[in-house]
Amino acid sequence: MKKWILNNKEDDQLTTSLHQQLKIPMVIAKLLVQRGVSSFEEAKRFFRPSNEDFIDPFEMMDMKKAVERTVWAIEKNEHILVYGDYDVDGTCSVTLMYLFLKELGAKVSYYQPDRYKEGYGISMEGVENAKKNNVGLIISLDCGVKAIEQSKKMATYNIDLIICDHHLPDKELPVCVALLNPKQENCNYPFKDLCGCGVGFKLLQAICLQTGHEPELAYQYLDLVAIASAADIVPLLGENRLITKLGLELINSAPRPGIQHLLDQGKRTGIIETSDLVFAVAPRINAAGRLAHASLAVELLSQTDVALAKEKALHIENINTERRSLDQQITEEALSLLENEKEKLTTVVCQENWNKGVVGIVASRLMETYYRPTMVLCQDGDTIVGSVRSVSGFDVHAVLVAIQDLFVNFGGHQYAAGVTLKANRLEELKNRFEEEVSKRIEKEQLVQKIKIESILSPNDLLRDKKSEPYPKLYRLIEQLAPFGPGNMRPVFVMENLEDAGDTRIVGEKHLKLNVKQKGGNVTLDGIAFNMGEYIELFNSQKLVNLAFVLDKNEFKGRRSLQLRVRDIKEIRTINH
Repeated sequence: MKKWILNNKEDDQLTTSLHQQLKIPMVIAKLLVQRGVSSFEEAKRFFRPSNEDFIDPFEMMDMKKAVERTVWAIEKNEHILVYGDYDVDGTCSVTLMYLFLKELGAKVSYYQPDRYKEGYGISMEGVENAKKNNVGLIISLDCGVKAIEQSKKMATYNIDLIICDHHLPDKELPVCVALLNPKQENCNYPFKDLCGCGVGFKLLQAICLQTGHEPELAYQYLDLVAIASAADIVPLLGENRLITKLGLELINSAPRPGIQHLLDQGKRTGIIETSDLVFAVAPRINAAGRLAHASLAVELLSQTDVALAKEKALHIENINTERRSLDQQITEEALSLLENEKEKLTTVVCQENWNKGVVGIVASRLMETYYRPTMVLCQDGDTIVGSVRSVSGFDVHAVLVAIQDLFVNFGGHQYAAGVTLKANRLEELKNRFEEEVSKRIEKEQLVQKIKIESILSPNDLLRDKKSEPYPKLYRLIEQLAPFGPGNMRPVFVMENLEDAGDTRIVGEKHLKLNVKQKGGNVTLDGIAFNMGEYIELFNSQKLVNLAFVLDKNEFKGRRSLQLRVRDIKEIRTINH
């Protein structure tokens, strides 16, 4: 049972002021206030962000050192190695830096670790590869802040290191020429939530400023930063919002051949939004690193030949099809293992034959099913590796820190992490993870919540005099995009609804809604995916409240508004 929470973060005076100054409906003014907008000028920047809103990259600690060392390497024709992780953020980072340096005439190559042989981050194999190829400078992206021993080894080989990372640093820092990371102590960069690719982009910006190149030389790669930001689930506010908005404009106006073919494989047409990047582009880029090698995705994203890009996209699509099959199989096996563990506060499952490339996806699915901190692990000989996922508001990384003596290695964020441990410690891990979570978690955190922005009536969704296909409210909400963490697509509630005569099951388990408010005559259409079991409520003419987002429906050339339903409740009070 999901709990609905009405957003009470309101400032009536400020809301009224924005409503009057911007001549927008009160509900839109309220949404702006809830997103931290407090003035007419801030509202203008929120609706119309531009290149002028970028923060000076030289405000980031060590940026001057990073630029000077990179420019020197380019001028001296020194071999530069771009090193990145194998996920979407790392892959987009590698593509961005490699293409940019190549355009500046640098002698540059790239390297990504093999997920299975080397694992996450800078590996000793990668360092040895750099030495073998006479690399003088390594630029690491989306990794490196924890590469203590590897950085020391580089120093013995006279290889310099520049790190562009966004993960939390430990007390001991790597040996490097420059560490670019807004999260490090004493870094005064005002925006802390860039993804790894975002940090890399700031280095591009700074190099352009230092060398006198037009800023467009860096801006042309904002499509890659937008994909990385969407996939890495960073807050889409501040500089991330600017990056994603401008990146989406690039993708919609002049997409790279590789990105276009990934969208084609995902059957995404029309105006591309953040959700298309998250659900169509990112999983396919990720699939390469999960089941083959991430360099396949770099080859695709950096390809300018349309025919070759299509060929590479088809190859990645085949890998992604295999990934989906494995994902489904392992999820089903994991669910069957958990049938007798429903009373626990945590989920820990491990099997020897599972593919470690997809355990992160499975962990997310299990977390959604049981809504509790989750580990999905796979065993290879005497070693176990796996992924950890957490519920909203609960810091699972802090739990791992508390039991870190169990791990050979671990790392990650508040809601997602990776672990490696010896197989003989599995049972101890299960017990201590459950025990530590039990001590820290609040009962409320185990209840999935839907944050409701406002309550609407059917009259709020009437089309205006211009006879647009969509009402004014929907068109204004779309201007709040790009949507993502920190700026989620707003969820609304409509109360006292009943069947208007055509609510039915479609596609076996989905509910096609046709509703009206009790006593009213304005009818609305909606879709509730995987909620077919609620049909009896409507057949018996019971009154319901709907939680939904506003969505467009385009079918056979006809365009209309629909409610995309998130939850259905028989009449009850919303928790204020």
